[in-house]
Formats: sequence, C-alpha cells, structure tokens
Amino acid sequence: MLFVILMVVLVLALTASLPVWPHSRSWGYYPSGFIGLVILILLGLSLSGTL
Repeated sequence: MLFVILMVVLVLALTASLPVWPHSRSWGYYPSGFIGLVILILLGLSLSGTL
C-alpha cells in the first residue's frame, strides 16, 4: 500500500517538474529526469522483490 502511494506521488512530481511552465523553462529536463530515474529505480526494486 505504501509503495502505491509513493508511486502516485512520484508520478505527480514528474508531471509537475516538466519544463512547460514559464518559470521553469530554463531548468531543462534535469528535474523531471531525476524524478524519472527515481521511479525507474523503485520499479526495478519492486519487480525484483526487494521493495
């Protein structure tokens, strides 16, 4: 249950960090890339049974 909540929060953070907002256009894809990497690591851990 905690894993599902964590994934939902991370997916929402990923969509919020996309550089489509006027104040974040200069950031590039770094924030969304980092959050996407965290999501991939958590998915890998959950599929391997570690998490």
